[in-house]
Amino acid sequence: MSYAKLFRADPVRTLAAGSVVVGYTAIGTLFEHPTRQIFIQNLTDALLMFSFDADNDHFPLLPQSFLILDVTSNEVDPNGWFIGKSTIMYVKRIGTPTTGSVYLSVFYGKGD
Repeated sequence: MSYAKLFRADPVRTLAAGSVVVGYTAIGTLFEHPTRQIFIQNLTDALLMFSFDADNDHFPLLPQSFLILDVTSNEVDPNGWFIGKSTIMYVKRIGTPTTGSVYLSVFYGKGD
């Protein structure tokens, strides 16, 4: 059995500053694969709050900042910790963004 993994990425998900509102808004579509890494960039001019479920606040990001969640990049076993398939990332405003966008990049492993 081969444990080789190919690093794959979904197309970047984007939400423009004007679409970030007081309540949670989805950043693109659901994750189609169990995800190993996500890269979230708040390239707006405001403090924003992010959530994995649209009900609970999970983490804020300052303007012009980013967060990398690297859950299992060093794992070769297909079992273990992952960000679940069908996850949707959400964002809401704390401040009021007027320029820029939020970007979400999703990375997963695929067997050879």
